[in-house]
Amino acid sequence: MTEPVTCALREMRWWDIDSVLELERDLFPEDAWSRGMFWSELAHARGPGANRRYVVAEDASRIVGYAGLVATGEQGDVQTIAVSRELWGTGLGARLLAELLRAAGAFECAEVMLECRVDNVRAQKLYERFGFEPIGFRRGYYQPGNVDALVMRLTAPENSVQGTEING
Repeated sequence: MTEPVTCALREMRWWDIDSVLELERDLFPEDAWSRGMFWSELAHARGPGANRRYVVAEDASRIVGYAGLVATGEQGDVQTIAVSRELWGTGLGARLLAELLRAAGAFECAEVMLECRVDNVRAQKLYERFGFEPIGFRRGYYQPGNVDALVMRLTAPENSVQGTEING
């Protein structure tokens, strides 16, 4: 692991969308989210009926990561986690995931689900550190390329942040 990075985590706001889109297109060129998708997610992140939590990681001058969670009843679903390539291995992904799991606890989620590419072993190891367990596959989930998704589940998300070493 490289040196931990010092970034501030804060709520994602509409004025962050352009910076988030740059990072999104760099990291997920084939299936990047659109501006409208982020706007739609953020529309449900504030106010009395809010059921989403989106955060950004910001260093002194730019957004270097972001993450989002949606809560429906007792189930949370990690929608996205992204970290700038030059910060891979610094613990920033773990900080973002921990923030989403805290939000899942606040939403009173009994479990949190996520999908990740079957070929993204680094992400799978991160999720396993937090207690996520593989429960199935979604064949051809990621397009283009027809790449399968590994479905993972975490029960009692409020307990998984405690005792997890989070650098950065």
